[in-house]
Amino acid sequence: MTTAYLPGVVRARYISDYVIQVHFDDGTVKRVDMSQWFKGPVFEPLKRKPYFRKLFIEGATVAWPNGVDISPEALYAAEDRRKTSRRHARIAPVARRVETHSHARREG
Repeated sequence: MTTAYLPGVVRARYISDYVIQVHFDDGTVKRVDMSQWFKGPVFEPLKRKPYFRKLFIEGATVAWPNGVDISPEALYAAEDRRKTSRRHARIAPVARRVETHSHARREG
């Protein structure tokens, strides 16, 4: 009988905007955009960044003083923003500087 892994958050810290870095008990580290869960009135206080930054760990997940938390399973399944940023960087066109040289001869 195999038991499914139930992730637990052991550390979290604010990065920028609504992105936090989450460390799980299996060593996985992700940067997660938490705004994807900002639906409904209970999340309104989190839209103010000073309040959002008051995050803490409780019950093996990320929580806030108003009682909001996101399940550790949802955090573990969320896309890692670092991978998304790298993917967009590869896809974005690279501007190249084109130099032109004039080979006109001076007649004298």
